[in-house]
Amino acid sequence: MNRLQLTAVVLTALVVTSCGKKKQSNDIIVPTVETPKPQTPVRMQPYDQTNDVQWLGKEYQVAINRVSSDSLPMVKDETGQQFFDNRITVRILRSDGSVFFKRVFTKADFVAQLDDDYRKTGILEGIVFDKTDGNNIIFAGSVSHPQTDEYIPLVVSVSNFGEVSIRRDDQMDTSGSLPAEGPNPDDEGV
Repeated sequence: MNRLQLTAVVLTALVVTSCGKKKQSNDIIVPTVETPKPQTPVRMQPYDQTNDVQWLGKEYQVAINRVSSDSLPMVKDETGQQFFDNRITVRILRSDGSVFFKRVFTKADFVAQLDDDYRKTGILEGIVFDKTDGNNIIFAGSVSHPQTDEYIPLVVSVSNFGEVSIRRDDQMDTSGSLPAEGPNPDDEGV
């Protein structure tokens, strides 16, 4: 075999080898996703709120305290993470320091306003002073899915006789965000 033939054979072999298709696999490789393992049960931070309130012509102090409770049933989220529920103590004190009203609230106080999902997987997140309204002191409350923005808004009213009423808050708080009713002075023809 002469040199020219040898070169032709080598070049042909290279061309045939380089033009060959790579073997493709029909296997789809998907990286495994590890489901996070639940950690130790989560507690919300305790909080205290105190407000001085003018109510029915007298000075009162409203004190609210939230603590997580070891004795209440825990709830679980969709990953199995457990959360402690909370107890919230609301006290209304007269100007002389005597107690007009004191009550410890738990999620059980709000079950009539909750659906099955929030009864099972919600926690009592908070109660805060809102306002005085006639013979009532009004509080805003919420039962939430832990560590989410999902919650049921509640209104807790305490009357001047110490009676408590609880209802679901179905009205959005829009004070200051919508114009007052009536004609707009900037409109022409007014």
